[in-house]
Amino acid sequence: MIRLSLADIAEAVGGRLHHAEGTEIVTGSVEFDSRQVRPGGLFVAVPGERVDGHDFAARAVADGAAGVLAAREVSTSDEPIPTVIVPELPEHHPNRVMALAGDTDGSGAAVLAGLARLARAVVDRLPELTVVGVTGSSGKTSTKDLIAQVLAPAGDTVAPPGSFNNELGHPWTALRADEATRHLVLELSARGVGHIAALCEVAPPRIGAVLNVGSAHLGEFGSQEAVAQAKGELVEALPAAADGGVAVLNADDPLVAAMADRTRARVVRVGQSPAADVRAEDIELDEQARATFTLATAAGSAQVRLPLHGEHHIGNALTAAAIAIELGASVEEAAERLGGVRRVSARRMEVTETSGGVTVINDAYNANPESVRAALKTLASMTRGKPGRAWAVLGVMGELGDAEVAAHDEIGRLAVRLNIDRLVVVGDQARAMHQGASLEGSWGEESVLVPDVDAAVALLRDELRPGDVVLAKASKVAALWRVAEQLTEQVTENTATEQAGGHP
Repeated sequence: MIRLSLADIAEAVGGRLHHAEGTEIVTGSVEFDSRQVRPGGLFVAVPGERVDGHDFAARAVADGAAGVLAAREVSTSDEPIPTVIVPELPEHHPNRVMALAGDTDGSGAAVLAGLARLARAVVDRLPELTVVGVTGSSGKTSTKDLIAQVLAPAGDTVAPPGSFNNELGHPWTALRADEATRHLVLELSARGVGHIAALCEVAPPRIGAVLNVGSAHLGEFGSQEAVAQAKGELVEALPAAADGGVAVLNADDPLVAAMADRTRARVVRVGQSPAADVRAEDIELDEQARATFTLATAAGSAQVRLPLHGEHHIGNALTAAAIAIELGASVEEAAERLGGVRRVSARRMEVTETSGGVTVINDAYNANPESVRAALKTLASMTRGKPGRAWAVLGVMGELGDAEVAAHDEIGRLAVRLNIDRLVVVGDQARAMHQGASLEGSWGEESVLVPDVDAAVALLRDELRPGDVVLAKASKVAALWRVAEQLTEQVTENTATEQAGGHP
């Protein structure tokens, strides 16, 4: 973050100083985890569901924090703690709706509102900064990672780790920017209409990309049209074309393409459609489901060899390329940069080949019907024409509301249609997947329902053989990454034991 005094911070958040002169200078990062605070940093005391950050303020200052952003006074009788106290929020303030779980008195919402105002103040002091926002029902994190990597050669770039995309992670990431930062790439999520608009107020984007409108969070939104309404808030927040605003829209998704009518920004369409301004042509997949394609634009074309697994990454790559070109890269440079990207965020198409000859695909960070379909197609592509078997270890897809049973049933049927050899459905909540596979034509033990992760791992360890490919995917609540991690850890442990002269 740029250097600010506690007085500057108090003014930015509309708060007051307590046990502080105001001249104390924040020279380090802003952190809400006291263990991450470094000398000169600012500690943000966020009340949470399990712990209250106010209880760790003294520790943060003892570790070198220049001050604390808090909802109340935190000084002890023997140790004054320099604090900026944020103002209380009215009972019906919008930030209270977005507050973190466990915020019963609104103090957490007040701290988050203060953090948001501080982030906005910092972004407003960085005129050379270009803010890029990306949203969509699926693929946000992978695309954010791609955008950050293709922009990095053109200047210092800040992006969030993993899926740090809500009312806490969004301003926290924005506060990583300083005078040297040229690109701030932000991922925007929503649990309701109005959330993305609020995040856009924190760090107003000049370029915004909408990837897709799917069925993720239908239980919260009620319909895909409501999801589209929420996702489109990003393009509504962009500046006009005359002021540099650019909306990058997926031409292959009708609900996204229709957002062109909701923005004043110049629209750049990406996809495989002939209507796309930035297109993928002549697509081929190798035996690991890695795509090669022609990046075609009005300014020319270039060959892209994408080192990521899964055809669904093509759309993500087109979005990243379009943004890189908008910010000065040639088509050839954009293609070259895409060829050098790597997977950054964990548990997203993370492919590991064990010493026992089994390939494990850990794509279990989260799941919705669209992302599970994409993962199953990748699994089918990676095993087509090979002696090894395709194993899909799938769990519940959350937040689908009334569509839950039908969506799980359809995924089970799709696994059969794609000739997935074995479907292991984990947990009773996902039972409809197993039933769908059985009704579609699965027989014997092609599809099996197991109660939990341990049962799934036990089955796999008994039956896997060299050449098999295992996909693990479900919503976060199912924690199916433990399947992938235990399979690879077991190989590691056995190898270590063998090297030590013991018995596996």
